[in-house]
Amino acid sequence: MATRAAVAAPRVLRRFFCTNSASSSFPFVPTLPPGATPAPTRPTAEPNTNLFVSGLSKRTNTERLREEFAKFGEVVHARVVTDRVSGYSKGFGFVQYATIEDAAKGIEGMDGKFLDGWVIFAEYARPRPPPGQPLNSNSSQYGRQ
Repeated sequence: MATRAAVAAPRVLRRFFCTNSASSSFPFVPTLPPGATPAPTRPTAEPNTNLFVSGLSKRTNTERLREEFAKFGEVVHARVVTDRVSGYSKGFGFVQYATIEDAAKGIEGMDGKFLDGWVIFAEYARPRPPPGQPLNSNSSQYGRQ
């Protein structure tokens, strides 16, 4: 029955019906073609005391963020970025610890955890680019080369 369906199926769908060993891992393990290089990953920021927290609920406020991260060290400053008009959280914020060791504990303790029903992600914050420098360094200003 499966072979009849594979013959009748379009070429793109045959891999779903195929039972040979080459395609048995298709849905589970992505493989690159020979000679292909993997896509570059996003560079990680250097360890510092400032953390970027994403995935926050609209209900999460600054006090709640401070309370949860204070369990892992001394929080100097915490801020949930909010929309100017509605006042709701934009879904991300920043937490600053007193020491780099506390910041590392904060990432370890809160990255991938639930806060107000949402899974949050904590990582070291990247520094802002200097004023006047374009945000995307790959493109020139106004499309000129």
